[in-house]
Amino acid sequence: MAVCTGLIVANLYYCQPLIILIAKEFGIKEADAGSITYLTQAGYAIGLFFMVPLGDKIERKKQIVVTTFASVIALIIAATAKSYFILEIASLLIGITSIVPQLILPLAASLSEPSQRGKVVGTIMSGLLVGILLSRTLSGFVGELWGWRAMFWIAAGLILLLLIVIQREFPFNKPTFEGTYGQLILSLFTLIKEQPLLREATAINVFCFAQFGAFWTTMVLLLSDAPFNFNSATIGLFGIVGASGALAAPLVGKLGDKGGSRIAVGYGCALMVLSFLVFYFSGTSVIGIVIGIVLIDIGIQGVHISNQTRVYSILPEARNRMNTVFMSFSFLGTAAGSAFGLFLWQYGGWHAVTLGCMVLSALAFAVYGYTYKSKTKRLETTNG
Repeated sequence: MAVCTGLIVANLYYCQPLIILIAKEFGIKEADAGSITYLTQAGYAIGLFFMVPLGDKIERKKQIVVTTFASVIALIIAATAKSYFILEIASLLIGITSIVPQLILPLAASLSEPSQRGKVVGTIMSGLLVGILLSRTLSGFVGELWGWRAMFWIAAGLILLLLIVIQREFPFNKPTFEGTYGQLILSLFTLIKEQPLLREATAINVFCFAQFGAFWTTMVLLLSDAPFNFNSATIGLFGIVGASGALAAPLVGKLGDKGGSRIAVGYGCALMVLSFLVFYFSGTSVIGIVIGIVLIDIGIQGVHISNQTRVYSILPEARNRMNTVFMSFSFLGTAAGSAFGLFLWQYGGWHAVTLGCMVLSALAFAVYGYTYKSKTKRLETTNG
């Protein structure tokens, strides 16, 4: 399951190191070509909101197989796009059909013992995060050697092979929701209204994912410009640096099993603030950027895995829907952050991006602090 999540989620990130090559082929500005990054993330958020809840209503393995096949079609459309507009449409479809990891995670959680759930989620998240980060390295090299279209053809082939594995190896999982699809979607808003922990975890994730999206989108523009002038293959290598941070995922999951998930969220937010302080002073330093990448990737894992473990601890019968709310808003944050980062880049360059992300960090901490005080106040009132 960890391998599957890694290979499928990689579809969302292959485009990032290829922005420069795509801009050259279609004769558009590099910042404009960056729109495919947030369209992919927006598509992912759409798929999460409207498709992932079905995992509580229909058999999960069947949904995973059908969605994975649709992902192959979307990748082929991208590989054969004759215009940038078609590539934008394909990017949106790639995002929508790459939701399979968010179907796998609730499935894994439902199959695991409560005492091991954090560890299981952390292990699968390790695969997912390695896929996210190494996808940039792979696409950078493939793009430099054979062009950007080759990466989408290779991805389509990988997912087709993966489809065979999923069909053979994944277990069947009986759904628990018996209402209509409309009732299923409406129940998402009921969960948002009735679950304060879900609202807290989601809000923190939105601001942290926005920082993550802003950084990885604009980093490509920074490294392709003077004084670096790196090609797509060299830019892709920075994904390896981030992948080293994925080793922390199982450790964060174990901390969650011991009841320390909320503490880990706080440490994760702090690491993300620190990373952007490092980035601010590293606009011309490779070493500084490498240090910052390690910090931001460990930080985002601390926030995300801990919050996800907390969300999975409530309402087992609604895990897909809880995950839908949590992840769809998180990736809307990524899409908004990517667009925000491109806006800041055009009007203020790298320093504007880093300062903007520090503001987002402050907002994440504000939610963290406010909900902590609210929770403490409720406990004091209860103990009266």
